[in-house]
Amino acid sequence: VQLQASGGGLVQTGGSLRLSCAASGFSLHYYAVGWFRQAPGKEREGVSLISSSGDSTFYADSVKGRFTISRDNAKNTIDLQMNSLRPEDTAVYTCAATLSFIGDSRGLTPSLYTRWGQGTLVTVSS
Repeated sequence: VQLQASGGGLVQTGGSLRLSCAASGFSLHYYAVGWFRQAPGKEREGVSLISSSGDSTFYADSVKGRFTISRDNAKNTIDLQMNSLRPEDTAVYTCAATLSFIGDSRGLTPSLYTRWGQGTLVTVSS
């Protein structure tokens, strides 16, 4: 029973990456999923979340208009499309699942999340 984030890599400023969060051993169908990131020496930051149905999403101000979260319940995956990447987006990105969806910044409170994946490193060069 686990979540696994993938798709990270090295990209230049202004470039794009698509992260994917895949679940194994359980269905994400009933879970809201959030993406978090942690840069070296900084606290973990909630980036985006999506409701179980996919009808509701939320983005942190730092990524609004550049990142898009989506889900495919048939494939048991959640994607994070990241465009117009900046050096300050450099971090380890992790996905997490919760049965408690809140459609605003409170929804990215880490303590709400019961299942966490291993992260994937995103490096944006200047």
